[in-house]
Amino acid sequence: MRADPTGAALPQIQEAAQRYSENARHKLAGLIHEAGPQGLPFARWMHAALYDPQAGYYAGAPLKFGDTAAAAGTALQGDFVTAPELTPWFGRSLARQIGPILAHIGTPHILEFGAGSGALAEHILQALLPEFPELQYYILDISPDLTQRQQQRLAPFGDSVHWLHSLPSGFSGCIIANEVLDAMPVSLFEWGEDGNVHELHVINKPGEASAAADPQADQEAQASSYFDFLRVPAGALLEQAVRTRMPALPGYRSEINLQGESWVAGLGQWLDQGVALLIDYGFPQHEYYHPQRSQGTLMCHLLHHAHSQVLHFPGIQDITAHVDFTAMADAALAADLEVLGYTSQARFLLNCGLLQMLSELDPDDTARYAREIGPVQKLLSEAEMGELFKVLAIGKNVDMDLMAFATGDRRHRL
Repeated sequence: MRADPTGAALPQIQEAAQRYSENARHKLAGLIHEAGPQGLPFARWMHAALYDPQAGYYAGAPLKFGDTAAAAGTALQGDFVTAPELTPWFGRSLARQIGPILAHIGTPHILEFGAGSGALAEHILQALLPEFPELQYYILDISPDLTQRQQQRLAPFGDSVHWLHSLPSGFSGCIIANEVLDAMPVSLFEWGEDGNVHELHVINKPGEASAAADPQADQEAQASSYFDFLRVPAGALLEQAVRTRMPALPGYRSEINLQGESWVAGLGQWLDQGVALLIDYGFPQHEYYHPQRSQGTLMCHLLHHAHSQVLHFPGIQDITAHVDFTAMADAALAADLEVLGYTSQARFLLNCGLLQMLSELDPDDTARYAREIGPVQKLLSEAEMGELFKVLAIGKNVDMDLMAFATGDRRHRL
């Protein structure tokens, strides 16, 4: 879970991170210059800022995820904390649903996209290997830095864990994507006063893209001085997507995750049999494009500070957008996949038996009990992760009821 927006001043950046961000800014400025006067569509700029092999956030930024100790109250590390880093009970709960899926299919294979620190894989493997000794856990992650961390953390599991460099040609089993869709590059659009749809591109500010950084200058002003937005007429694909999802609201700005929809649709090509659990923060479409959400959902995460200045600090801050789960479900259906369930994270975990597992803890061991229960409350609380995060299950050739959606299934609200 990323830090909540507070409006507080952005943190001071260490010298090494400043140098990395400076390198990223020059790389991005060069890409914009090559693209011409209309600059880069925001989706391309976001992709480079996050995934460029030499300058992107996921290629070389310092520690990206806070660890469990940090979440429990010690000094926060990284830029944000995800559910698997908060507590192993998250992975243990998922395992309670994954196990029946694997048993039903008869193929004990799991594929996780964007495995972060490897915490979720570790907790699921610990929970399921006793029941499925032949379990094979596959990871596909585009970050070399994170892949190395995963390999170190998961080394005790030996040949049960494998890393892929590309999508499989076919797969049967369970797929996990926890906070993956939110990090995919999005197209940024804005409705004009004339009722036309404009796409936002990123351009270099004249005379400033190659200016030398002043280490004594205010970091926020310095970081934002390199880039600006330019509105251009939206292409046919983006304009059609916008017009089919919301009415014209002059001045309204938001995002569309066409890459995420394409990724979901792609599952229909290589998933032979199985279930994909997509876990992320987001809304159904009618809430996503609500008139009051007029500035969209783009958010940045830097050293546990959340802010909306997406052109700041490229290369060293995470950039995310909430997920339009209706669009993802529609993409799945168009690819001949089934939508098997949709609910809040809290309801998903409760249906998986989280409270029953916790009931086995000894309440008289107050220190341990508090240590275990505190993070779980963050997972379940409506004010924190419990309601904002949703779980969408899609699948192919699976004829079974999923316990995780036994109550509180919200497919009718998509």
